[in-house]
Amino acid sequence: MERIKATVIEIIFYNEENCYAVVGMEHPQMDFVAVGYLPHAEKGRTFVLEGEWKTNPKYGEQFAFTAFTEELPNTVEGIEAFLASGLLKGIGKKTAAAIVAHFGEDTLSIIENEPLRLAEISGISEKKAQNVSEAYRAHREFAQITVYFQKYGITPAYAMKLYKVYGSDTIKEVEENPYRMVDDIFGIGFKKADAIARQMGIAMDSEYRVRSGILYALGRFAEREGHTFYPQKEFCEKAAAFLEVSASDIYEMTVQMAFDGDVHLETLEGRSVIFPIRYWQAEQNVCAKLLVLNDSPLSHIADEYEMERLIQSIEAETGIELSENQRFAVSSSLASGVSVITGGPGTGKTTILNTIMRIFDRRGISAAIAAPTGRAAKRITETSGYPASTVHRLLEYYYSEGGDGMRFGKTAEDPLDYQAVIVDEVSMVDILLMDGLLSALRPGTRLILVGDADQLPSVGAGNVLRDIIESEVIYSVQLTEIFRQAQESMIVVNAHRINRGEYPDCNVKEKDFFLLRQQNEKEVVATIKDLNLRRLPNFYQSDAVRDIQVMTPVRKGMLGTHQLNEELQQVLNPPSPEKREKKHGDRIFREGDKIMQIKNNYQLSYRRTDTMQEGEGVFNGDVGFIQSIDDENGQLYALFDDNKYVAYEFSQLDEVELAYAITVHKSQGSEFPIIIMPVSWFPPMLATRNLLYTAVTRAKDVVVLVGSEAHMRAMVDNNPIVQRYSGLKARLQRFLNSPL
Repeated sequence: MERIKATVIEIIFYNEENCYAVVGMEHPQMDFVAVGYLPHAEKGRTFVLEGEWKTNPKYGEQFAFTAFTEELPNTVEGIEAFLASGLLKGIGKKTAAAIVAHFGEDTLSIIENEPLRLAEISGISEKKAQNVSEAYRAHREFAQITVYFQKYGITPAYAMKLYKVYGSDTIKEVEENPYRMVDDIFGIGFKKADAIARQMGIAMDSEYRVRSGILYALGRFAEREGHTFYPQKEFCEKAAAFLEVSASDIYEMTVQMAFDGDVHLETLEGRSVIFPIRYWQAEQNVCAKLLVLNDSPLSHIADEYEMERLIQSIEAETGIELSENQRFAVSSSLASGVSVITGGPGTGKTTILNTIMRIFDRRGISAAIAAPTGRAAKRITETSGYPASTVHRLLEYYYSEGGDGMRFGKTAEDPLDYQAVIVDEVSMVDILLMDGLLSALRPGTRLILVGDADQLPSVGAGNVLRDIIESEVIYSVQLTEIFRQAQESMIVVNAHRINRGEYPDCNVKEKDFFLLRQQNEKEVVATIKDLNLRRLPNFYQSDAVRDIQVMTPVRKGMLGTHQLNEELQQVLNPPSPEKREKKHGDRIFREGDKIMQIKNNYQLSYRRTDTMQEGEGVFNGDVGFIQSIDDENGQLYALFDDNKYVAYEFSQLDEVELAYAITVHKSQGSEFPIIIMPVSWFPPMLATRNLLYTAVTRAKDVVVLVGSEAHMRAMVDNNPIVQRYSGLKARLQRFLNSPL
């Protein structure tokens, strides 16, 4: 590690959000370029940088620093340059010259210790003098805080967040309880805080550590496994092993946290369980609101005779005749406050949805259609002709400052102004999103939930659709009949075969479901590449990137998304002198690449290319294409499927990944003309029947499985009962006849 003292002479690039800087530096023996995190990088400031020399292929030799300390100037010229840099608001070049001319080398001491003396300078009032002094002291405090936290691996960007929250007490607050950062600072998690606490000598059984660790463990169970609660005894044992403390310590702390309102303890279905407080509140709210909506008086639409006439009229208009089960689904859903329509592919869910919307139109019932993802909403609009939006957009999401995250504009205080709301792809809706939706519905609003209960459950916590159906409290109709046109598709036929535990029928002549047998992973990868590049585009006259989607159960390994994306990028969008690219970590992003957003970012700005409307929010699972890469300004521009044009800072590229291949979980709510999926050995917890079912049902025109028939059959046979802890079903049944 090398130390260099130098002065900033040029700002080549500076990111205000994370303080990443590329600056020209002046040293008595040389001028050079330094790169690293440097808050308030201004010309004239002198730093001692710690780092090493590295050679950038494009920009040459640079000094990459990982730590710094600021050296305040001690000469008249240096002090004047420092004050004139713009660092202290209210002091420009002329004022800086006047101050230094009056106080000389004592200037900085005067500003810090005798600020009112600045009023001796013409044009500086006592109030302005006090403001300048406060700004200078804040700068000194922040500089000390930044240097202090460097040894713990906290970047200046996070040091700035800490300082904004804790002010001059930042170091004291963090030293007393490093775990407070988890709650107060967005982006600092338990593991980071725990590592800092260990370096500070905080005891393993510290109350602060155990409390924070419990919340972290509960959060992991919710985020990774979808549990809204966990059995208390088992949780105490697992959390104790993770935190390396006793199970009794964990138990005692959970009881204290329950009194404090941080968690909720209760007996559910005969066992003691522990909830993160927000999931318990969400389950309570969802249960109560479903029952209220279900029992509220509804606006009249039609009696039995009128309903039959309406359906017959719509059948004549559309040329589609509904089956008896479909007619019953339409009429009974319209007669219920809350209803569920569930069924697999080809069972007519879309026909029912379209019929219901036409009835609403004719009867003057204001209705909204929504889905959990942009791709799903776009598909509804295309198939129904009615505008659909994401649930988030329907609820007018926005970002709340202060680390609180996403909020909805539509709430119980300002509800949605619709008489009916239809939500499609409800299997993807988690308990928190359902809570947000139901909170925004007035009593008397019809709520119709449409989905496939056999799909993979939501990524977020909860088991909303299945719990509602299995509670038998809310009216639900299950569609099982496959219609004539759908029966011609082996995709539909095989999806139902898989769901029943039967093996799919592959390679039927002139059909749409294929298995290309390959015995090893290397051959599977080669076949997938050839299918994408040559065979499928040529045979189906399709676009290799936009019409074909590779799906896989896993992220790692030769058949995981990481490796497949590298392989497919090389053949579908190879390097070219005409295409700029950006290396980020171990990935390369290139103009023309297909990418996916992999985390919700409620603050990321966009502009719609169709309406030029501006907004904020790009969501986990959104797919788009890289339009251009701007090295000079450090930005990557992408256009997403829903016409959102987004500019990413290079520092934000960990939020996206290549999307030539995606996991089956990420495909939920989407539909693709052609899907390709490897079938090989995968971990049994992933190579399951409903994962294969979900993958197959994402295809509109063609399914191609590549690999071993034995492994395909093993996936069909692997139908584990994976318990997802969720209390909504029990609550609905328990509170049905209880006062709310």
